[in-house]
Amino acid sequence: MTANGWIQFALYVAALLLVTKPLGLYLLRVLDARGKTFLDPIMRPIERLTYKLLCVDPEEEQDWKRYTAAMLIFSFVTMLFTYAILRLQDVLWLNPQKMAAVSEHLSFNTAASFTTNTNWQSYVGESTMSYLSQMVGLASHNFLSAAVGISIAAALVRGIARHSSKTIGNFWVDLTRVTYYLLLPICSIYAVVLVSQGMIQNFKPYDTVSLTEPFTTQVPKVDDKGNPVLDPAGKPVMEDKKIDTQTIAQGPMASQIAIKMLGTNGGGYANANAAHPYENPTPLSNFLQMLSIFAIPSALTYYLGRMVKNQGHGWAVWSAMFVVFLTGVLVSWHYEAAGNPMMHQLGVDPASGNMEGKEVRFGIFNSALFATITTDASCGAVNSMHDSFTPLGGLVPLLNIELGEVIFGGVGAGLYGMLVFVVLAVFIAGLMVGRTPEFLGKKIEPYDVKMASFVILVLGFSILGFSAWACMNKWGAPDAMGALTDGTNNSGPHGFSEILYAYSSCTGNNGSAFAGIGANTPWYNATLGLATLFGRFAMIVPILALAGSLARKKRVASSAGTFPVSGPLFTTLLVGTVLLVGALTFFPALSLGPIIEHFMMHAGNQF
Repeated sequence: MTANGWIQFALYVAALLLVTKPLGLYLLRVLDARGKTFLDPIMRPIERLTYKLLCVDPEEEQDWKRYTAAMLIFSFVTMLFTYAILRLQDVLWLNPQKMAAVSEHLSFNTAASFTTNTNWQSYVGESTMSYLSQMVGLASHNFLSAAVGISIAAALVRGIARHSSKTIGNFWVDLTRVTYYLLLPICSIYAVVLVSQGMIQNFKPYDTVSLTEPFTTQVPKVDDKGNPVLDPAGKPVMEDKKIDTQTIAQGPMASQIAIKMLGTNGGGYANANAAHPYENPTPLSNFLQMLSIFAIPSALTYYLGRMVKNQGHGWAVWSAMFVVFLTGVLVSWHYEAAGNPMMHQLGVDPASGNMEGKEVRFGIFNSALFATITTDASCGAVNSMHDSFTPLGGLVPLLNIELGEVIFGGVGAGLYGMLVFVVLAVFIAGLMVGRTPEFLGKKIEPYDVKMASFVILVLGFSILGFSAWACMNKWGAPDAMGALTDGTNNSGPHGFSEILYAYSSCTGNNGSAFAGIGANTPWYNATLGLATLFGRFAMIVPILALAGSLARKKRVASSAGTFPVSGPLFTTLLVGTVLLVGALTFFPALSLGPIIEHFMMHAGNQF
């Protein structure tokens, strides 16, 4: 843990604070259907035309049931659209590499993943997806799924801010304004900045270049039909293959990476994601990508304070998020800097830390910081391989997801997830003082607690249920002998962590992975796809029901017994609620994975 790292972290926090208020004020104008912005002369005519084409009356608001129905219908239709593009990409245009059609199970997984802002990728982007699939099928969802998340957050905040109201806004208006006035303009500028750093943006066919140092490797021998050749013992026959060329991917990358980060999507254009020199060319691009992940989620806390006319509450929520974020960064950074004691016994300098799976140009601190940020938010972009972290260094991104990614979180998803914990925290405070819980002048009643509790239970049910099911079955690809595997590349607790991380990531709509797991099989693609859908929509529906319930309530005057929802005491209670719920739900599973692996590593066992 170096002085250089501390300076970089201080600069990051300063930059985040610098953008929080102005972007929050801009969100206040964007999410108000009558709000005026400097983009009105350009965007207002396009906005009106969109409403006309959709047959939407922008003046008519919706109750929570109609808002939910509109959101579900839109998500279902766009998911089918992406599924069709992937299945037909071999006959569609913008496919210079002649990519084949994507299989039905992978198409389902990918369409579900990008619809839900998860962007889990069971494929290698540069060798699977055509330019059309990347741009229209996937990048369009990066905009739309992010806009849906912000819209849901706005609906919940309206429910808190309003009283005696039956409506929480209009989904189509929210979706349109967030896309036109926020995401498209910022990403257009951001993409140009990324291009200036060396990121590619073109429609060229892939380049093939000669290696300056050709090498020979052994690969499994196959027959004329492409089947592996086995020896009498049933083992694959290996043959030498000379490698003297390399294919370098091209394509419209910068436009996708801009919204990938700003919309906390995370799906990489290339398989190496933000560790690829095209996706993340310089230290400045790395810093900007980390900043853009937290920019909108941080600004939404300021938007919350302005909407409920209690800026102290907005900053209290921001502070709770920051405290958990800081803790995660320090823990991950500490254990990655400490390295592996088994390597130290072999003579490796302890000061070098754990550099496995990390880009030398980013180093340990930037890898730990990026991993913490991307899993605090529902982003999933990576500039290092989480599978190669030390056990407790890798515990941090895993736990971040399992806490619901409410530590700033995804665009919209982080705020509405944290507000669920706010409701629970206020309820707990009410129980402790023996009064009916109140939140900003509204009584928290059994229905509200049930909806909040349902959201919390969704995470545990999906993550632990699917993980247990996968551990009891062989869902991986067949090995050379034809026997089914569990899909993991590591044994013991680390192999379990790979499975647990996969279902945590998909249920939490994150998309990152412990990269050792081979998930591109029918069962994994099906169950992981279902986990993304369940983790998104089974949480959003009760959250919108909670918004409708809060909007209908009348305000009551504050009294001496009202628990304040701003200040250090509330922040402490909120942090405690988040950590306690996460610890109670997932500690047993984490004990079987990264925690026991940590102790076994110190005992001389490696997986």
